[in-house]
Amino acid sequence: MTTSQPLLGGIELGGTKCVCLIGTGPTDIRAQASIPTGDDPAVTLRRLNSILGEWQQAHGPVQALGIASFGPINLAPKSPTYGFITSTVKPGWSHTDLVGRLAVGRTSRVGFNTDVNGAALAERRWGAARGLSDFAYVTVGTGIGAGLIVNGQPVFGCNHTELGHVRVVRAPGDSWAGICAYHGDCVEGLASGPAIAARAGKPASEIPDDDPVWDLAAHALAQLLHTMVLATAPQRIIMGGGVMEARPGLLVQLRRRLRASLNSYLELEELGRGIDEYVVAPGLGALAGPLGALALAADAYSVAAPARAAMPG
Repeated sequence: MTTSQPLLGGIELGGTKCVCLIGTGPTDIRAQASIPTGDDPAVTLRRLNSILGEWQQAHGPVQALGIASFGPINLAPKSPTYGFITSTVKPGWSHTDLVGRLAVGRTSRVGFNTDVNGAALAERRWGAARGLSDFAYVTVGTGIGAGLIVNGQPVFGCNHTELGHVRVVRAPGDSWAGICAYHGDCVEGLASGPAIAARAGKPASEIPDDDPVWDLAAHALAQLLHTMVLATAPQRIIMGGGVMEARPGLLVQLRRRLRASLNSYLELEELGRGIDEYVVAPGLGALAGPLGALALAADAYSVAAPARAAMPG
């Protein structure tokens, strides 16, 4: 496919798998591959570098690289460990240098952020958040994370948000401890894919839709949505991730529970148009995450463009 747009590379690192792709956007993906994340970062990063290197030989050098990763990660540019995964629950991956091992020697234009912030930016560029400046993207899968976009940018203070670890009010009679190694019964500890499977004693794919475990997961997730509505009042909430994709009925439950939880406290025009238009599935479907890495690359290229244009010759 011939295009005048810059060739971009993207790497999405998830808790279960990593996706690597090269192209210019959702309608121009030249190549895409998925590998298990595993517990040995050196092996995984070496494979990702090899894949991207082979593609660059076939398609040409990438003009910018986007890295969208599970976290927590260090996004403070002046920190000596900028570009690192920090204290993650993923075994073996704490204190791993991602930017240094994936980008150095390949391109100086690097976009680095969380996987959920990347997915949110992809949805704004190409999907269900086009035209919105304030919205949220939530992923429910191996972990739970939320990308909060305010005034067109991911929320960033000391570092990125980690709303998957918000503590919630337990459902009446529920004393299950949760699986989060840090907090036990935070949202991720109660409603992530592994948490749902651990509570039910079987893989999530084998749990019937009428199993009470889904009500308990929805109870925790709806409180996360409630918190975001009250904290930043997003214009839309997009619910992605493997669990949401596999269980469409969970989206229906979350809409109902969020409406009941807010209890008419807020009279918002966005909610007034209907909860079905407020809490939605990703416009990019399962590609929201991988395309998030490409969106980070596109943003990194755009930021560098004015300086490049000003250079002589």
